[in-house]
Amino acid sequence: MTWNHGQLNRRSFLRTARDGAGIGAGIAVGLPLLEAMTPRLARGAAPAKAPVRAAFVFFPNGAIMDRWTPASVGDSFTLSETLAPLESVKSELIVLSGLAQDNGRAKGDGPGDHARSAASFLTGAHPFKTAGADIRVGMSVDQAAADRIGGRTRLPSLELGIERGRQAGGCDSGYSCAYSNSISWKNATTPMAKEIQPRLVFERLFGTGSAGGSREMRDRDFFRQSILDLVAEDARALRRSLGPTDRRKIDEYFTGVRELEQRIQRAEQNARQERQDIAASASSSPSVGSAVPKLDLPDGVPSDLATHIRLMSDLMVLAFRTDATRVCTFMLANEGSNRTYPMVGVTEGHHQLSHHQANRDKIEKIQKIDVFLASQFAYLVEQLRAVSEGEGTLLDHSMILYGSGLSDGNRHRHDDLPIVLAGRAGGAIKPGRHIKYERETPLNNLFLSMLDRLDATTEQLGDSSGRLSDLG
Repeated sequence: MTWNHGQLNRRSFLRTARDGAGIGAGIAVGLPLLEAMTPRLARGAAPAKAPVRAAFVFFPNGAIMDRWTPASVGDSFTLSETLAPLESVKSELIVLSGLAQDNGRAKGDGPGDHARSAASFLTGAHPFKTAGADIRVGMSVDQAAADRIGGRTRLPSLELGIERGRQAGGCDSGYSCAYSNSISWKNATTPMAKEIQPRLVFERLFGTGSAGGSREMRDRDFFRQSILDLVAEDARALRRSLGPTDRRKIDEYFTGVRELEQRIQRAEQNARQERQDIAASASSSPSVGSAVPKLDLPDGVPSDLATHIRLMSDLMVLAFRTDATRVCTFMLANEGSNRTYPMVGVTEGHHQLSHHQANRDKIEKIQKIDVFLASQFAYLVEQLRAVSEGEGTLLDHSMILYGSGLSDGNRHRHDDLPIVLAGRAGGAIKPGRHIKYERETPLNNLFLSMLDRLDATTEQLGDSSGRLSDLG
């Protein structure tokens, strides 16, 4: 048979054929939006709308704000020096100035601005100062959305990261590491664990939905056989039943999935080879009295930072494209991260440099980091825009926030935060502008507005005082 408009369910999957041993159980490949999933329209009827997605991309340690903020407001603005990598997608984003997270401030609790900035970033709540197990802050906007619409997708939400993070012990002036290492909070006392290994994210998307993926995927030599090979029989049957437009779309989708598999495989092989080379060098010519160094290169994490970020970005795109989830968070680093960025000539730690005390050389180095991270966000936006969906693109049906819980990292400022919002939310947002709000406008007012567009309306989140009325 041939699938006609509306005869294929939006939540359809390709599944593996089981043999007598049960091989293939638990693996399902989600599908992109196809014509066969949308009802044929009567003359003059409006097309069915694609779902709206939201992602929250976090970077640490603030930014050099006089190089971040565009000089003019409105739709004729020019991107700043830091945001210049976004020029190709300028028409798809809004730069939002003046927003604040007041609950990132001390409020009598003393030092710990980095921990507070991450903990308050998506919650708008003030974290309870503790290095023990009695952590408490508030529900984050992504989890408020997952609580309301998460049942419509296989995964209620997806939490991604680049750096590992402890959830116990102290990390910043008496604050638990859970605060610095998490931006997603299921409730006031439960941070959502982020996944930093691309392979495990891929397994979660195509496995049973658990954090570790399916047993078969864990047991086999990953990517020795493509996930598409495992569902080949179902895929052939589906393809035969589709019209020509859907066949082209499904072929493009399968090609993209396989290329992503291969990129993850290459990244893992490179990381494995690097570990072996370092270990071999250390064992063949050790210094007198020295031991083999302890290597902080966990399995499955690409050694090249740009490769790592872009793989995770592509996995987010894949998750949205297949409607595996409509809500995602992505930490480009933990708050207070002291990572170096040698790829742009910065060998000092990011956090250390952020306390620049107006040192010109340090400011220039932070600026290089800011531009590098902005370029990685530009890549994500470009990939979302490249995916056709319904009457538009995946970016047209998304809201992708990029920002930090600090503005000036040197003085630990929590006002006038660096915030960019990309996407059109299915036509409910008008991009291509720089909007400057009154200082101290709660960032959570933006979150209420985003929840409305996700069909996840709530009347209060953290310190919200209303909605932003000028996004559309």
